[in-house]
Amino acid sequence: MSIDNILSQATADAVKALYGVDFPAEKIVPQTTKREFEGNLTIVVFPFVKAARKAPDAVAAEIGEYLVKNCDAVKAFNAVKGFLNIVIEPSFWAKVLTNIAETADYGFRKASADSPLVMIEYSSPNTNKPLHLGHVRNNLLGFSLANIMKANGYKVVKTNIVNDRGVHICKSMIAWQRWGNGITPEKAGKKGDHLIGDFYVLFDQHYKAEMKELQAKGMSEEESAKEAPLIKEAHAMLEKWEAGDAEVRRIWKMMNDWVYAGFDETYHRLGVDFDKIYYESNTYLVGKEKVLEGLNSGLFFRKDDGSVWADLTADGLDQKLLLRSDGTSVYMTQDIGTAKLRFQDFPIDKMIYVVGNEQNYHFQVLSLLLDKLGFKWGKDLVHFSYGMVELPEGKMKSREGTVVDADDLMDEMISTARATSAELGKLDGCTKDEADNISRIVGMGALKYFILKVDPRKNMTFNPKESIDFNGNTGPFIQYTYARIQSLLRKAAEAGVNMDFTPSIEPNDKEISLVQRLADFPAIVAEAGRSYSPALIANFVYDLVKEYNQFYHDYSMLKESDENVRAFRLRLSATIGDIIRRATGLLGIEVPDRM
Repeated sequence: MSIDNILSQATADAVKALYGVDFPAEKIVPQTTKREFEGNLTIVVFPFVKAARKAPDAVAAEIGEYLVKNCDAVKAFNAVKGFLNIVIEPSFWAKVLTNIAETADYGFRKASADSPLVMIEYSSPNTNKPLHLGHVRNNLLGFSLANIMKANGYKVVKTNIVNDRGVHICKSMIAWQRWGNGITPEKAGKKGDHLIGDFYVLFDQHYKAEMKELQAKGMSEEESAKEAPLIKEAHAMLEKWEAGDAEVRRIWKMMNDWVYAGFDETYHRLGVDFDKIYYESNTYLVGKEKVLEGLNSGLFFRKDDGSVWADLTADGLDQKLLLRSDGTSVYMTQDIGTAKLRFQDFPIDKMIYVVGNEQNYHFQVLSLLLDKLGFKWGKDLVHFSYGMVELPEGKMKSREGTVVDADDLMDEMISTARATSAELGKLDGCTKDEADNISRIVGMGALKYFILKVDPRKNMTFNPKESIDFNGNTGPFIQYTYARIQSLLRKAAEAGVNMDFTPSIEPNDKEISLVQRLADFPAIVAEAGRSYSPALIANFVYDLVKEYNQFYHDYSMLKESDENVRAFRLRLSATIGDIIRRATGLLGIEVPDRM
């Protein structure tokens, strides 16, 4: 049993004995005592004041006295108003460490047959361009969130919806037809997603040139955007696609297949995957059927031009377009169709969409529509809304070709990691394969940690150079600490030093603080799941690593003369290494044994 559970149960016993009230132990949650007060853990006693009919400080004092007399883990206490600060018996922390070290998957809960099923959608790329830095943040957040929800005992299905149809896809197709001269990824020596992205940029360049010509003839910018021949051709191609035109469909499939091959390679390098991939080309018709059902039942209405709308003014929103006047669908239609297919495929209890905060309104509307259409999880769907990621140079624009491709970014991170590691002597004595692998692990770890340590709701600036620093709040700092611990344990094993210590050992304040951080891990994992925040895991592991490094610097390990103390410190180090590995694993970050 953990120290938190012991205190919770002991406090519940105290409330029963002192005030005759049965208070559920699971609702008593000890908190880490604030630094300005003496103590290790704090219990808030305000929930018991009414039953006790006494002032909060008196209730805290009475419960504290009961715990000192009846709970072996409690050495002393102090009461500050309604806060009971508890000092844990120093020798008890050795038992806590042993419990953590011997508990398989400490901090994680396993899913059971009746665990809720959570579906998490992330990535959602368009097949007209390669994945870029914004997609990197999306994928890393979605994959990490899936890991965190699994660690909280949920059944998890990871899904992706690929936006593989629409006017934007037709733009790349037209550009390839006009200016591609039959080029293929093999002929170009390029990944397929990069090649198609080039044609998307090319279309935009020619489209803007046509708009300028029309504006020079007296047209407004808005009119020229609609009347330019290229955009009209793109809309006409979309109509042909929806009508099943054989040649348009052939080119569409060929180019999309090029892109999928490129995406798969990028996903593999990022270390993310999916249990089920949906395609807009398969879901939009299902969405149209569902919208027409809603129209026939009076949920939606048709305007004079033939377009179909949802009137959400009674819900505090506005009217939302669901089908255009020409019968073509919009993103909302596709999302409705995808929801129906997913609901057919899986018994979903909760749906989480990992999508940027520029789509907040879209998901407000989608939640209402799905609820009205009868999806049980519609009203409670979660939009995991995250902020945009930029570079120090500013925003990125796909149409102008100013985005940072995910592949180029990963190449740069690995290259920088190799150069930095070599400069610091971290690769000395490594074979080429070992150096390559360490560089990959460090480069990708730096990228992932830098992005995931930031509160997902905030916009962020990604600075590649700052992220690869072996000191400070970075992935390499954490990875190097893990490697340092593994090196220490190897040396201990080679010297025949064991890690068995006597239960009566009394750790010093620094050791107690580290054990208490380890004891906090289950609560951190649980809170990360409740608040959908990988940043909580990232910051927990950084704080743990920072404190351990100070401890490693200030105290002897293998050279400690007291065998019992040495064994305790080695066991503590090994357990910290294990928690580092589990925590970084939740973030999708590898940790190397040597570095």
